[in-house]
Amino acid sequence: MGTSQSSNGSPSNVPMVPSWAAPNSPIAEPGRFGPARRNLGNFMGGGQASSMRKGIGQYIKKGYGGSRTATSRLSGTTQKATTLFNALGSEQNPFTQSGGALDPILLTGKSAEEVMDAIVEVVAPVDGTQDTEASRESVKNALCELLEKFPEADLKNLDDSQRLFALERFVSDDVFRRINLDLSKTILSKAPNATLGLSRLKEIRDYVRQTVAESFRKNINERTPLASDQIKNIVDNSIRETFEVFEGYAE
Repeated sequence: MGTSQSSNGSPSNVPMVPSWAAPNSPIAEPGRFGPARRNLGNFMGGGQASSMRKGIGQYIKKGYGGSRTATSRLSGTTQKATTLFNALGSEQNPFTQSGGALDPILLTGKSAEEVMDAIVEVVAPVDGTQDTEASRESVKNALCELLEKFPEADLKNLDDSQRLFALERFVSDDVFRRINLDLSKTILSKAPNATLGLSRLKEIRDYVRQTVAESFRKNINERTPLASDQIKNIVDNSIRETFEVFEGYAE
């Protein structure tokens, strides 16, 4: 699942959202992830889906002050999603120009793995942050799943349905990895054993994926072909509506 990265969560008395994403965001309160950790810990220990939904809801409502601030926290995901959509296109792709990172001539003879690595570098170049490292995994995972679903797909020439599939998978994985970075180190310790803990973490990921997918379907609404300038709004709205669904289970 690519869940090896984790942290102790965002500290208190700092902005909930980094200044590069949203200047003047609210200051994080001490213990803001406490309710989420408690309920997700209960889920890890007992497996009750209601505890999982409530924990994720409190993560958004209490941990980030609501869906709007949480969406701002994921603004980097929206930016990378737009870049990914452009990178996977065959027309007006800024990365396929002569000498570009995805120049077809330079990619001739490269394996699918090598092409995926080139796309990862375009979408999320290494910058030493946990956010970007998580996004790199999300991009790679989305492309791997794309090739599993569409074995004959050409990563250098995808159609809109294939690009949207990769986009949805990237966003859902990035949302999950944000939750994972903030909470997993604490909640995994509540599971009876490591195997069950990873299994229940997968349940959280599946819940996130399902909710993101439903939001994507609503926002895309068969609007193909899509222009790159539509993607930011589609992704932004999908993330915000996903968080609104989560937040609805907070009480």
